[in-house]
Amino acid sequence: MIKFTLEGDFIQLIQLLKATDLVSSGGEAQTVVTNGLVKYNGTVDYRKRLKVKKGDKVEFNGQTISII
Repeated sequence: MIKFTLEGDFIQLIQLLKATDLVSSGGEAQTVVTNGLVKYNGTVDYRKRLKVKKGDKVEFNGQTISII
């Protein structure tokens, strides 16, 4: 599990994937979200600009990111 400390109120989903090094570029982040490969709080979510907040969990490629 990856623990990501949130500095502000939220981080966009594609920015989170880049910040945790699970993807190498913004384009790759958009592609994996569009293709339904990312789960937000247990449900597949296709929103690239989704606002991820403290307490949320994001799953991608066998990794879980916990937002703290």
